[in-house]
Amino acid sequence: AFNKGSSDVFSLEMWGGATFDVAYNFLRECPWERLEKLREAAPDMLFQMLLRGANAVGYTVYADNVVFEFCKQAYESGNDIFRVFDSLNYVENMSLGIRAAAASGGFVEAAICYTGDVTSNDPDNKYSLAYYLDYAQQLVDLGTHALAIKDMAGLLTPKAAHLLVSELRAKFPDVPIHVHSHDTAGMAVASMYAAAEAGAD
Repeated sequence: AFNKGSSDVFSLEMWGGATFDVAYNFLRECPWERLEKLREAAPDMLFQMLLRGANAVGYTVYADNVVFEFCKQAYESGNDIFRVFDSLNYVENMSLGIRAAAASGGFVEAAICYTGDVTSNDPDNKYSLAYYLDYAQQLVDLGTHALAIKDMAGLLTPKAAHLLVSELRAKFPDVPIHVHSHDTAGMAVASMYAAAEAGAD
């Protein structure tokens, strides 16, 4: 179901997140029409959006039915893949986003927000390898189709990327693993290379 076209590119992330807010509040455009026009222009490309769990694309928690209807409309307007995340890795918010995205008919990519240093030997390190593996297991148990490591602050080092992806790949051999990084600290290219070597898709 998720194999449009023949491109080597899996998807184009181009909607959701702040793009909805910017289109509506600053550009005075209808975000839905924007998505529908993009779909007409690129019918064979998978489109991907960022969904903030229970916040959908807003800045507050919404009622469950609002998130479900939002995802349904996003899918009908042309979005294929929902990258669902919660900045605090809060499972309850993720659960709503994952369920709503799946109910729409879309492909669900659940994001693990990366922080700290997974390679640290500090016994007080909350964000240990065990923390991320446990969180990933919860996301897989919720029915996600793919896992994503979301390095939203550019903290993922090549060593950490290799370790985390290797362990996720070993634990979930059949689940696609994607890596998304910001280049805040200038390490993203090296970290992406290390992640690819470790088995990221």
